[in-house]
Amino acid sequence: MYAVIKTGGKQYRVQAGDLLVVEKLDGEPGAEVAFNEVLLLGEGADVVVGAPVVEGASVKGALIETRKGDKVKVFKKIRRQGYRRTGGHRQLETVIRVTSVSGAGLSETWDGTVDFTPRAILNAKARGLTNLVAELEAAHAPVVAAPSADAAPAKKPRAKKAAPAADASEGAEA
Repeated sequence: MYAVIKTGGKQYRVQAGDLLVVEKLDGEPGAEVAFNEVLLLGEGADVVVGAPVVEGASVKGALIETRKGDKVKVFKKIRRQGYRRTGGHRQLETVIRVTSVSGAGLSETWDGTVDFTPRAILNAKARGLTNLVAELEAAHAPVVAAPSADAAPAKKPRAKKAAPAADASEGAEA
């Protein structure tokens, strides 16, 4: 069963178990999010179209993380005038795991477990950056489970030794 919901001025087609990236929503990681603005609900040939929304229908999900999206470059130029400006933007977005879709006498739930590991930690693990993984896990301690005792401790960066100062008495022998 699927539903078409509206949030942040956009429409999304979702099913139970889908991972959804939407405009920023309020809430902490792990919070339950409900979308009551369901425009269409159905399965196969049984489709219920709302006018404007389907009465009593809702889509529920778990908020995984709120993060900044990918960079968008903004480049302005006026030719032959020596005018060039480069700017950028990173939109705030929320990642949601859809857990249930219900309404019009139909309902579907997702029975899997929601992984609350942020994308920054997943990227650092994929690149093999153990020091960065340890720092990010410490920063996201309430969200990510504590590492087990079997895990190898992260290596600390070595401090550079200062060069010994030259004594003035060594060069003064004569």
